[in-house]
Amino acid sequence: MGRRERQGRDVTDEDHARLFAFEQDFVDTLHCVPMAVRLKLDRAGIKLTLRQWSRFAKADRGELLARPCRSPDEIAAYRGRLQALVDSCTGEVARPLDERVVETWLSPTPPAAIQAFASARGLPTLTETAWRALSELERFALTKLCRENHDNVNFVPALREFHIL
Repeated sequence: MGRRERQGRDVTDEDHARLFAFEQDFVDTLHCVPMAVRLKLDRAGIKLTLRQWSRFAKADRGELLARPCRSPDEIAAYRGRLQALVDSCTGEVARPLDERVVETWLSPTPPAAIQAFASARGLPTLTETAWRALSELERFALTKLCRENHDNVNFVPALREFHIL
């Protein structure tokens, strides 16, 4: 297993397939799209519905979790595999994301949306030190878990899991 320095934190190559403790209620079946796959979907620029995901065989869901999606070649291969699965399992064409993804989780400082979300709930805001200590996937998860019009019940469990609370 290779290791590299990323965003001030030592991250294993396998972090791309990490499942969080706050996702444990669906880990065995992968009936929901895990954060690691959601990050890959954003990188690949594909909008995948939960209905489409649920039509994939469990083995295919596991493959999408395990498959790397970082380099341009990996992203292209991931997009191609995902498009093929959507076509073969649903008879639909994979849709591109409606808008370009702004990768706020790559910011060197905690994004304002995360800070506002935490503050509005009486939670402490993230320090720059705490933010820099998180892996890219952990930052991505917090970014997604504070979005408006989404079920944000895992925000606090994520903060606990990432040793912020």
